[in-house]
Order: sequence, then C-alpha cells, then structure tokens
Amino acid sequence: MSRIGKNPVAIPQGVTLEVAGDTVTATGKLGTLKLALGAEVSAAVEDGKFVVKPRSDTKRARMQWGTTRALVNNMVAGVSKGFNANLEINGVGYRAAVQGKNLVLQLGFSHDVVFPIPNDVKITCEKPTNIAIAGADRQRVGQIAAVIRAFRKPEPYKGKGIKYDFETVRRKEGKKK
Repeated sequence: MSRIGKNPVAIPQGVTLEVAGDTVTATGKLGTLKLALGAEVSAAVEDGKFVVKPRSDTKRARMQWGTTRALVNNMVAGVSKGFNANLEINGVGYRAAVQGKNLVLQLGFSHDVVFPIPNDVKITCEKPTNIAIAGADRQRVGQIAAVIRAFRKPEPYKGKGIKYDFETVRRKEGKKK
C-alpha cells in the first residue's frame, strides 16, 4: 500500500481540478497545469478532494499511485501559491541583471552569459548578486534554477560561483608553499 497515495489531495478555494479521460487539469490564480495519467491509475474528484487509486495490484501500479498523487498535489500547490527558487552569486565582479526578456550574467568569462527567460516563469534580480525564480510548475522552476547554476557552479577553494540560497559550499584548504 502506498502511504502517500492513500491520502486525498485537498482542493483549496480558488482552484478547480478536472479529470477528463487520462488528463488532469488544475486551474488557479497563477495559471493552468496539465498532467497525463498513466494506464496504471485512475483518478476522480470526490467531495472536494482529489483521489487516486491503482487499477491493479502490480508493483508498477502501486509505484505510479503515490507518484501521481504527489504530482497532482504539486500542481494544486503551484496554481494556488506557486513555487520559487533563490540563487546567490559569489565572486568579485560576478553579477546578474534582467534586461527585457533575458537574464544577463557576468561570471568571469570573456563574454556575458545571456539566458532567455521562458514565458512560464518569472525571474527577478533585486540585488546584482541574488536571482529569484518563481512559477507555478515545480519541476520547471527547479530545472531552470539548475540550468542557471550550471553556468558557474560554486568551487570549493574560494567559494566563487552560483549557489542555491540554502546550499553550503564545503571549502578546501589551498596548496601550501
């Protein structure tokens, strides 16, 4: 039995959840998200709650049961509250700025790194060393944060690079004379 799958997803005020065939659609104040259900699970909205059930007792059906419930829960939370990721830039001369539809990063290369901002997320730079990424889709926000971080990962000797705000960089001792 899936411990996660057994719990129904509560649908908050202002969010509509529709099941049409094998597609679940969540609509809220921050947008609309869709999820294609697998053949192993069935879903329904009952008494203001979203319920997922496995169609059979196979191992794959039980795995998809909990996964589907977690994905729908993230959709509901995304269209109602949204998700965000914060990045910090460390290093002399390293900075970021939003210019129109692009995020321009100066990361110590001979050129600026230009990252086009997708339509489904919002990127802001309140300070030149902080990047805030916000959106309704949890996977998309995390993926974009990972792509931006990959331009210059934090290095262990001086700690220079782009890191998550919750991340701690393990520092190493430099070479001796």
